[in-house]
Parts: sequence; C-alpha cells; structure tokens
Amino acid sequence: MRYEAPTSVEDAVALLGSEPDAQVFAGATDMIPQLRAGRPEPPVLVDLKGISRLTGIGRQNGTWKVGAATPASRITEDAEFGADFPGLAEATGLIGSDQIQNRASLGGNLCNASPAADTVPALVVNDARAVIASGDGTRTVPVADVVTGPGSTSLAAGEIVIEFELDRPTALSADAYLRLIPRSEMDIAVVGAAAKITLDESGQCSAAMIALGAVAPTVVRVPAAEAALVGGAIDDEALEAVAAAASEACDPIDDKRGTIEYRRRVSGVLAKRAVVLAAQRARERGGRS
Repeated sequence: MRYEAPTSVEDAVALLGSEPDAQVFAGATDMIPQLRAGRPEPPVLVDLKGISRLTGIGRQNGTWKVGAATPASRITEDAEFGADFPGLAEATGLIGSDQIQNRASLGGNLCNASPAADTVPALVVNDARAVIASGDGTRTVPVADVVTGPGSTSLAAGEIVIEFELDRPTALSADAYLRLIPRSEMDIAVVGAAAKITLDESGQCSAAMIALGAVAPTVVRVPAAEAALVGGAIDDEALEAVAAAASEACDPIDDKRGTIEYRRRVSGVLAKRAVVLAAQRARERGGRS
C-alpha cells in the first residue's frame, strides 16, 4: 500500500486516474478502524489534508465555503460560522473525541456514508452543496444526492468531494441538531434529527426543513412535518403533527442499539425538540439583526 499526499486538487485527481483502486481520505478516522478490522487495503491511499482549498473555511458574498478536509475542530471554533449555523457546528462537534476532532472532516463524515453520520442531516436542512472534482473539472450537487445507501455514494470513479457551499441564513432563520446516544458521549446516534426554521415578522413559520438520520439507509426528509409548520404558529398542535410525521417517515431496523418501535418514537420526540430549538434560535437571531 502506497501513501500519497498531493498538494493540489489536480494532483489528487491525477493520482486517482492513474490507479483505479486508489482511495482518498480526508481524515482517516473511519478508514483506520476499517483497515484494522480486515477491510482490504487499497494499492494507493491519497491524503487530502495537504490541499489548501480542502482545509479552509470562509465566507464570500453571503456564501460559506468549507473545505471537505477541514478539521472538525477548526469548524467548531469558528465563531462566525457557529453564529450562522449553530446546529451544523454542534453536529460537527459530535464527531468522536477531542483528538479525533483534529482529523475528522465534513467530507469524510459524508462520504463514509454511514446512516448515522451526525453532520449529514444538518447539512441537508441547510441546503448544503457538495463541489465534486474529477479529471473533467468540477460539478456541484446537493449534499442530499451524494449518499445512496450504507457505505455507498453517487460519486463516480476518480471523483472526490473538495468543498461544501452553504448560503448564509436570513435574519429570522436558524438550524438545530439533536441526537440520542446510549452513552453520554462518543457514541453512534440511535436517532439524529435536524431542523431549519424560518419565521416571518409576525413569528409565524414561513419555511421549514426537517431531516432524520440513523432511521433509514440514507437521511430522510420529512415533508409532511414541514408542511405542518409552514404558514402557522409553532404551537403544540403543529409540534404534535411534526412528531407524528417524523415517526411515520422512518424506515428503521432492529439492532442492539434500538428497536424499530423505539427509533420511531424517538424520531418524533427529537424532531419536535429540534424544531423548537431552531425556532428559538431564529427569534434570537432576528432580535440581533
């Protein structure tokens, strides 16, 4: 197994083109345990951490750009990013231990394609876009279109995610992410729920996005829950409709972490709580504008 550390996107793409079975990594926090568990070793490992475009974070003309290999710790420490996307920043901070945070990345969390990945529901509700590079140039797709199932993505051979784009939220809009884990920290989500809520000047909900993780092969959007919120107050009746729709949208499995019935119940509870938290943050954000 050969290790390569390119310093440009072009070099990384060329390496992938020269060796069809080469594998990229943006942190290796999942790859190392997988190799130790017996996963076949690729002939070439391509480390993306040496490419400056892939390890930066910044805002340009109202759009945030986050490199796919940017360390999670750098994202969580960026106060401006956290003010715009508190839910996504918190989800990023849930990837592993403090030590792992210095290696883990949004690109790795997405492309590892775990149904329980914490950042993917938060990326989805924020309409995040993934910039994908190949020998033919770049293309941009919604993050929601990248993962196609457990351990599988829509990336073609030789393609890599190099960057994420997120539009800055409006003054009365905010996100939230909550999860349930068996232990107090450093565990895999039994259920994760992300919400983004936009309010109008009267405090009514004008837009909503809700997504669930760890309850299906890929992240699940909940249009029925969103429709229950838009155009009205976020009151007890609307929140009960959100909980019911979230539970209904699940397609979970029975395993040692939780039963199907349990996951459905928790999905409704967490979706409702995420909406309440996102709405509270939206009101606070509007008050600061």
